[in-house]
Amino acid sequence: MSGPVTMALGPFMFKSHGFSYTDVSRKLNTTWAELETVGGLNALQWTGPRSETITINGVLFPAEWGGAGTLEGVRLAAKNGFPLIFVSLGGKVFGNHAIQTVDEDRTVHDRHGAPRRNAYSIGLKRMGSGFSLRSLLGGM
Repeated sequence: MSGPVTMALGPFMFKSHGFSYTDVSRKLNTTWAELETVGGLNALQWTGPRSETITINGVLFPAEWGGAGTLEGVRLAAKNGFPLIFVSLGGKVFGNHAIQTVDEDRTVHDRHGAPRRNAYSIGLKRMGSGFSLRSLLGGM
């Protein structure tokens, strides 16, 4: 059983049932250079964004709703260094992200050792545009 798709990380679809999530948090880190001034507080000059991270937390109940295979796919994408596009239900595109962490807390195991509850956290970092061939060739 699966519910409607609420967001996607590359080919991995988050649904209301199955591979679901409980919360998503975003953090933007910007830098400011401190410039010394005479007779007052130091001035600050904005130097730009430094990084943007997203954390997705969720709880899976594999026996009832599934989702363990999808989480394993996310783990495999992280192990292989595949950047993935992150998109919300409303169609907002957050850009390409690198999977930085996949944490799991498997509990309430059945008699075969399989977890009946698996809390997880996926840490993403947005990828910068980097250098393009055009910028290396001087805009040609």
